[in-house]
Amino acid sequence: MRKTIFLKAVATACAAIMCLGASACGSDSGTKSDSKSKSSSSSSSSSSSSNSSNSSTKMNQIAGVTATGEPGKKPTISFKTPMTVENNSYVVLQKGNGAKIENGDRVCAQGIAINVKDGSELMSTWEKNTPDCAAVVSDDTSKMNAEYYKIFSAQRINATIAFGVNDSNSSGTSYLMVLTLVSKSRDLERATGTKVTDVPANLPKVTLGKKGKPSIDMNGQGSVDKQITQTLIKGDGKQITDSMTAVVKYTGWTTDGKQFDSSWDKNTTFDADVSSSGQIIQGWKDGLIGQTVGSQVLMIIPPDKGYGNKKSGSIPANSTLVFVVDILAAY
Repeated sequence: MRKTIFLKAVATACAAIMCLGASACGSDSGTKSDSKSKSSSSSSSSSSSSNSSNSSTKMNQIAGVTATGEPGKKPTISFKTPMTVENNSYVVLQKGNGAKIENGDRVCAQGIAINVKDGSELMSTWEKNTPDCAAVVSDDTSKMNAEYYKIFSAQRINATIAFGVNDSNSSGTSYLMVLTLVSKSRDLERATGTKVTDVPANLPKVTLGKKGKPSIDMNGQGSVDKQITQTLIKGDGKQITDSMTAVVKYTGWTTDGKQFDSSWDKNTTFDADVSSSGQIIQGWKDGLIGQTVGSQVLMIIPPDKGYGNKKSGSIPANSTLVFVVDILAAY
């Protein structure tokens, strides 16, 4: 799974640094998707409470660390070893020369983890060009720690920032996580592609509200043994692969027309990790891989790719699930 190389390679970095919001850490830790449904609500609420409680964490400055090299390229980091660092510490090593980071921007960062005891490089995303794009810079403290927001919103693209991580694991590794902000983008608010005109007439009928929330007429749809995936709106963004996370809005129903969850009602998005290790139902993985950002997808998911013979929240056992999913971004 590619999902944020440095977040997985140095797991503590996620908790101490890049857990800037629900998108950074909430999606993987929370849930075996309640078909995406519970999954999103539980991860978003746990992430929200975690970040809110830390919203006033004081960030101390790190002294004695410098960076050289062209902004936006892999920097050379220098400091006297051994040194110690503390959590919730940082230093801006290079000012950016690109576009200013603004509230709501999704920021991609290349990362290097450097052992502060001996200066050795523990990992790097630069060589394979696998920047992490999980973080959305937001002044909403349920999505991003307020101190991190102050730091990131003051930067421009190509800035390099080092964060101290004092690891509490058995090896006691302490390191600098050095992030270079290499690009930014804005997530869509709803599917924006071209409406598909040849949708089979026997499928459920989807209509959209003014803001984009779908409603559905099941049109006689019953249970299925094999998954049906139908693109309703075809976006022109990047294609989702089995190593990505899709940022989505969704609504889910059982075939009797009862809605059991909707991110539209909560005004939230969900980060759906479609990799083999992603904790979402298989029907979502099968339905999202190969789709493109900007698309809206209808998925009719049989029990064996949903929750099988087990009840899940308000979803009865052996349920065929129907979802309409808008794909807003992917990383």
